[in-house]
Amino acid sequence: MSLLEAKGLFFDYRGRGVLQGVDLVLQPGEWLALLGPNGAGKSTLLRLMAGLLRPGAGEVRLGAARLERWSSWQRGQQVAFLPQNGHYPEDLTVEEIVGLGRTPHLGLLGRAGKADWEAVEWAMQQTQVSRLRHRLLPTLSGGERQRALLARALAARPQFLLLDEPTSHLDLHHQADFIDLLAGLRGQGIGVLTVLHDPNLAAQADRVAFLHQGRIMAVGSPLEVLQESLLQGVYGPGVQVRRLEGRPVVLLGG
Repeated sequence: MSLLEAKGLFFDYRGRGVLQGVDLVLQPGEWLALLGPNGAGKSTLLRLMAGLLRPGAGEVRLGAARLERWSSWQRGQQVAFLPQNGHYPEDLTVEEIVGLGRTPHLGLLGRAGKADWEAVEWAMQQTQVSRLRHRLLPTLSGGERQRALLARALAARPQFLLLDEPTSHLDLHHQADFIDLLAGLRGQGIGVLTVLHDPNLAAQADRVAFLHQGRIMAVGSPLEVLQESLLQGVYGPGVQVRRLEGRPVVLLGG
């Protein structure tokens, strides 16, 4: 079983130590939520694990090999990354946008074959955007747009899916739909790593990792990580944690 693993990652940006010795493992078929305050290094860690940045020290491994040993094409077939604020062509239909996700699988001529269109159709079905296939991206609602862009990432049929703040522009209804979608992907063996700010969304993940000042402060089940002592030490004494049906619920007190 292949793992996507960060080992001893260090990363500096303009002389500032963004990450300092980070270890993190993403397993196939699990949802790992990455929490932490602004500036903790969450997005940087995600980009390092996607192979879009190179660490100053340490390594990211995909299976038995360092990620940098994989070509960009091979890496794109295994690890898909959805940024928080990506720029996409506004004059393409949803189906064409999703088709861009097959780029790592296309040959030098860039011609899509039967397997590519089957993957596009599968990705649109998974994200429930098939009925939107002929719509242009600017005509979509926030929730529809997020699902269409997720379908683009899924079209690569990756083993690992890295999502940076995937619910930041979604209302509660669409957040619930998105969580249900993640559950279905995990059931198909896809490992999902999401950067989140909301600990109550993270409480629904299989595991939670808490990043603060460039270091992993805790990693484990939501009950193990979402502790008052940790959260109050970072966010202040107004944070309270309760349990509801076996899950932690984080509240802001007076």
